Formats: sequence, C-alpha cells, structure tokens
Amino acid sequence: MIHLFKSRIYLALALMLLVLAFGVIGYRFISDYSWVDAFYMTIITVTTVGFSEVRPMGADGKIFTVILIVTSVFIFGYAISVITEYMLGRNSLQLLKKKKMKNIIENLNQHVVVCGFGRNGMQAAERLKAYKRSFVVIEKDKEVIERYEDEVLFIEGDANDDEVLMTAGIQRAQYLIATLPDDAANLFVVLSARQLKKNLFIISRASLVTSQKKLFLAGADKVIMPDKIGGDHMASLVVMPDLITFMDKLSMEGENTTNLEEVAIEDFADQIDCNSLRDLDLRKKTGCTIIGYISPDGDYTINPEADLKLQPKSKIIVLGRPEQIKKLNKMFHIE
Repeated sequence: MIHLFKSRIYLALALMLLVLAFGVIGYRFISDYSWVDAFYMTIITVTTVGFSEVRPMGADGKIFTVILIVTSVFIFGYAISVITEYMLGRNSLQLLKKKKMKNIIENLNQHVVVCGFGRNGMQAAERLKAYKRSFVVIEKDKEVIERYEDEVLFIEGDANDDEVLMTAGIQRAQYLIATLPDDAANLFVVLSARQLKKNLFIISRASLVTSQKKLFLAGADKVIMPDKIGGDHMASLVVMPDLITFMDKLSMEGENTTNLEEVAIEDFADQIDCNSLRDLDLRKKTGCTIIGYISPDGDYTINPEADLKLQPKSKIIVLGRPEQIKKLNKMFHIE
C-alpha cells in the first residue's frame, strides 16, 4: 500500500514539474518574455497569488494564462490530495502495526524479553528464532526498528522504564536478556526487571570485570562477557583447534543443525517408566547419547552413569545428529 502511494506521489511531482516547464516555455515564446520573467509569471499564475503581470500581454498570452491556471489547479489539487492521503495512510498503517504488535505481545507467555538490538541483541534474536522461541525486543532507536520491524517484534522505548518492561510482558516472561552496550544501563535494567518479577531468569551482558559482581548483586542470574569469551575462544583455537571446531559445530545456527538438546524428565514420565537413565534407553530408541544430567538443585553431572536415579524436575542433555534429535522430539512429542 505504501509503495502504491509513493508511485502516485512521484506521478504528481512529475505532473507539477511538467506544468511549470509548460508555463515557462509558453510565456517565453508566446508573450516573448525573458526566461526569468517567464518563470516569474508561471509561478504567480500556478500559485494564484494575484500579482500584476510583468507587462501587458496580448490575446494569445491571456488565453495561454487561462489554460495554465485551469491545468495547474487540477494538477496541484491532485498532488495535495495524494500527499495528504499518503500521510494519513502512513499514520493509519503505523497505528495498525502497533495495535497488531500489542495484541501479539499480550498473547505471549513464557517468552524472552531482549533489551537492546545491537550486535549482541541481534545475535540473541537470531538464535532464539532458530530455536523457535518467542521473544520481544525493547529498542529505542527508531531507525533500527523500522529496518527490522518485519522480522522482529519490537517495543519502542527505554528498557530502564518500568512501563516499557510491562508493555513487553515481563510479568508473563520467563527470561530477560540485557544486551545494552553500557554496563550501567544493564545494571538498571536488571534492577528494574528483578523488582517487577522475582522469579524471572535474567541474563546480562557486561563489558568490565568489575561490573560482574554488581550485576549479580542487582539480581542477574547469569552475566556474560562477550569480549572475554571471544578472546578465550581465539586462544583455544591455537591450543586445541580441532576440539574447538568440533564444539562450534555442535552449536551451529540453523533450524536443521541442532545437535544438543535439553529435555525435562517430565517429557518422558508420562510415556515410559523411567527411574534411571538406563530405563530411558535413548541411544537404542533414537540414536541420541545422554552426555549430561541436571538435578532439580541445579547440580550438573557430566557423562552420567546409566544407573543414575532420575528425580522429578530434573533435566538431561542429549547429543545427536539433527535427524536423531528430530526423532527424539517426535517420539516423545517434545515441542
């Protein structure tokens, strides 16, 4: 619809320029005016300001002036109507978009709130999309929002504002990711989010080591330092390149490249009798290998024994090729 309006505006502008050119050339050759006088006469004629003529003109000049007035009135009227319609239509479309976005966000539940859409925020959003997790982004830069609004749900505003966080559905959210470039801004976001929802899982970005402790005290559950991770990763590529490359391949982006999966024990409990990892027998049923166990208390066991007793609300980490992960999800109806 916007493209249609723009094409009509270009047409209106072209017609206006054509009328001006028609008037200048007509006065220049019909009334023998100079180019400056012809341009002046054209402008005062099409704008109907009512100034006097440069000098008296003959019958041919008067007839031409009548034709120019009638033509310009219709064309300028058309141009004004098109521009007005475009402005009103654009405002209406923006209102409809905001209303639609608000309705979608109000229906979100257990979603992720991403604060900031810079480099880290964009990477987080891409990964969430790859895993089909619902999320909403809080961003105050209008240009960024307009550039990506067709791909991402945005809330325009400052993530430090409680009302903006509430609009993003923080009361119904499960996670919040603070990716603002300034540590102080992330600190305020974490404080505000923790006050609004006590059991929200908060992940924050930090640039300085000294900010980590402050963010944890403010209520962050996890604090990530992208620069430190990047440096460690590059150094590890020197020391053990094949291992790091293998680990990278386990977490490649894309909907068909998931090799690691986190599964809650409750996803199996209703379908099979699972008192231990041996009872699950996932290797035989799906080809996936259990490489980790997370207890209800959050304790991690790497490469757990087959006879490990499973507890309610615990989780397992499985490793497998994409087709094996799909088979696991399909067999146990895991979304």
